[in-house]
Amino acid sequence: MTATDPALTALSQGWIALSLLHGKIETRVERALQSGHDLSVREYSLLDVLSRQHSGPGGHLQMKQVADAVGLSQSATTRLVTRLEDRGLLTRYLCDTDRRGIYTDVTPDGLTLLSEARPTNDRALRSALDEAAENPELAPLVRAVEELKAVPAQGR
Repeated sequence: MTATDPALTALSQGWIALSLLHGKIETRVERALQSGHDLSVREYSLLDVLSRQHSGPGGHLQMKQVADAVGLSQSATTRLVTRLEDRGLLTRYLCDTDRRGIYTDVTPDGLTLLSEARPTNDRALRSALDEAAENPELAPLVRAVEELKAVPAQGR
């Protein structure tokens, strides 16, 4: 393939459109969460992922699993967890069966903040998608995102 190959150009244009949609969504949601709840998108995502854990054996995520779930490096995730722990929104503890494993849980204050922030997140997301749907280049991606929500998660 060359740089002028139409397939490569279409692929590049698709990637640019996807990046643009992601940026628009993240910017809108970030502003809403910051102004309404003093949370970043990453902080909200981390609280959301951790809140979906269940109690009991195997019901908690190790830090590497948390990093994978929120799309950050382990070191960035550790810094994020530390910030939220300092705010009283998370706790960390050692695994009972493997002292090398560190688990993270959302505190009651973290769960309260998450439940207060969830409608804000959802409204900002809906608003960003509605605005993007008006752009002919982004409308197909918006439809694809909207269709994904109806697909059950596999392997979770």
